[in-house]
Amino acid sequence: MINLKPLELLRGLVNEQLSAAANEKELEELRLRYLGRKGELTAFLKQMGQVPPEERPVIGKLVNKARTEIEEMFAQKARELSSRSLEQRLRAEKIDVTLPGKSVKTGMRHPLSAVLDEVKEIFLGMGFTAVEGPEIEYDYYCFGALNMPKTHPARDTQDTLYITDDIVLRTQTSSVQVRVMEKQKPPIRIISPGRVYRSDQIDATHSPLFHQIEGLVVDKGITMGNLKGILEVFARRLFGEGAKVRFRPHHFPYTEPSAEMDTMCYLCGGKGCRVCKFEGYIELLGCGMVHPKVLSDLGIDPEIYSGFAFGIGLDRIAMRRYGIDDMRLFFENDMRFLSQFR
Repeated sequence: MINLKPLELLRGLVNEQLSAAANEKELEELRLRYLGRKGELTAFLKQMGQVPPEERPVIGKLVNKARTEIEEMFAQKARELSSRSLEQRLRAEKIDVTLPGKSVKTGMRHPLSAVLDEVKEIFLGMGFTAVEGPEIEYDYYCFGALNMPKTHPARDTQDTLYITDDIVLRTQTSSVQVRVMEKQKPPIRIISPGRVYRSDQIDATHSPLFHQIEGLVVDKGITMGNLKGILEVFARRLFGEGAKVRFRPHHFPYTEPSAEMDTMCYLCGGKGCRVCKFEGYIELLGCGMVHPKVLSDLGIDPEIYSGFAFGIGLDRIAMRRYGIDDMRLFFENDMRFLSQFR
């Protein structure tokens, strides 16, 4: 007859060691030790083959009862550890619902982005299409195709940032206009917003990185009157019906005739201050009729088609729009400043 005393001792040993188990890892180690395929209880059960057939019903019942009790011990300990773990986690994650909540900060559009959207909406409403181009550009698209060969004196005033002799950081988004005229025949009516770069000294109205929105219209019968009309409508829609602008004769190699359009200083109302350099007006954009040579070099017959172009300084528009007296504020990422435009 099989000796059941070791089974009783085993049950007591399991009960003692389970009481000392402090976590799930220790419990699993004990389970494998006693109930695993090579465990001590499993090894004892294998001895049932040595029990005479007539004794097996009684012995088997006692052995199965002991095994059930041991398995229940493990189950009970597992429930105890799980409950203890949950209690510890609840204590650790406890919150005081009487404390005030934490406010969630939401993002906002940058003032330059907000004004750009306004400008685009105005021109899209007048039938323009917005296009973009590369900021790292070939010399040809920035200068050569715009009637400015390498010996042209106008290049000296651009303060260009060169990467190689033939590759530059674009000084204006006019390069996008050239790319459009290369691929598209008139009628053309586009605006090209984007970042541009020049080696400028930083001050209240200048930065080596700034933003432009250039426009181009090419079609039959386009005149300077069309150009002035479009830009005056743009100024009134952006700054209000009372906005005052003026056009001054100027020179650009890629337009003839050329002009600059100024807007009355938003800070001093035309009296003169440091922002407008005491002139009463602030330069807003350059414009003019597209030079016939630019058209012909790009395969557009200037005898049939004419056009106008303009380049708007987005940063200065935003300053005028919001009454800001220093464009450096746009680039400093100061939340005290940016949060005003929420």
